Amino acid sequence: MKKKFNTKVIHSGHRSDKETGGVMPPIHLSSTFEQTEPGNFKYEYARTKNPSRDILEKLLAEIESGKQAFAFASGMAAINTVCDIFGDSYHIICSDDVYGGTRRLFDKVKTGIDVTYVDFDKNINWDDIVSDKTKFIWLETPSNPLMKIIDIKNTSQIAKDFNLPIICDNTFASSFNQRPIEIGADIVVSSSTKYLGGHSDIVGGSIVINDPEKYADKIAYLQNAVGAVPSPFDCYLLTRSIKTLSVRMKQHNENALQVANFLNSHPKILKIHYPGFDPKYKDIAAKQMDGFGGMMSIVIDSDLKGVNKFLRQLNLFTLAESLGGVESLIEHPAIMTHASIDRKVREALGITDNLLRLSIGIEDVGDLIADLEQALQQI
Repeated sequence: MKKKFNTKVIHSGHRSDKETGGVMPPIHLSSTFEQTEPGNFKYEYARTKNPSRDILEKLLAEIESGKQAFAFASGMAAINTVCDIFGDSYHIICSDDVYGGTRRLFDKVKTGIDVTYVDFDKNINWDDIVSDKTKFIWLETPSNPLMKIIDIKNTSQIAKDFNLPIICDNTFASSFNQRPIEIGADIVVSSSTKYLGGHSDIVGGSIVINDPEKYADKIAYLQNAVGAVPSPFDCYLLTRSIKTLSVRMKQHNENALQVANFLNSHPKILKIHYPGFDPKYKDIAAKQMDGFGGMMSIVIDSDLKGVNKFLRQLNLFTLAESLGGVESLIEHPAIMTHASIDRKVREALGITDNLLRLSIGIEDVGDLIADLEQALQQI
């Protein structure tokens, strides 16, 4: 039977425990495992492989419609591993608006990688930017923090003409709203800290692939050799959290749409970045996403002093980095998540001092709107 998404999140990865009949799998905390004879084993050492991580990885592959998944200790560990499977010195093409940590890794850590940042809103002459050193195209859609939407299917068709894989960061959408592999991506990375974890109490990352023959051995080797793996307890927590992903995401989507409607008509909001409203992105988002997600960014009609006053007046929105938890968060990208990007680059992208990013939680949406309204009245 082909399972639908709401069933996958609950039933994928494991069945009742064979030894005890437990409906939920046990947490396998052992760091090492008995071998029947030297070299004869199912599990050897927990960094290499362990039952709790196996369950999580099977689940992650299922919900992303991939063939195989790999769990990591953070989203950045997953991104770093993807880079390493292609070597040390090469060229990539990357969407211009991406998470600040991704830019920092590409520009300041992976010094052997030459990056061409591309605005996918513009016409791109691919022949001019693809070279024999180009290894992949990196997409982040929706993007962080400007919520740009890239047509994954169209870009994947272009990539195939150049024999290049598409790697897509699916963190902002989550697999509930978007499954890039279904529309042409080759590799999907996510920070499972965010919507997959959903409770702001796990740090993790994942890689999901559609071609194990091409990528699995390399990723597995680096996963073990570098050792940036999640603990068995984190694997258990994430497996448990994903079981409620569907119900949480439905509420995130619904609340965000209502908050976006309120902010879009507010006189103190100069602009709202939200996939459901932007005429450049709405049709593409509707085509490749099942919902517009819980993220948005706003430009406030004020200077930094007024922005800080607004932030201080909020009661339900917590000023904090990260996103995707059940609670609503707000942050200042230029000072917080994207501070590592050069100021001139930030401002050219539109990451200004009066831009704020909101992660809409699953509280009562009337309370969230009232909180925003009273804070906006103070500036």
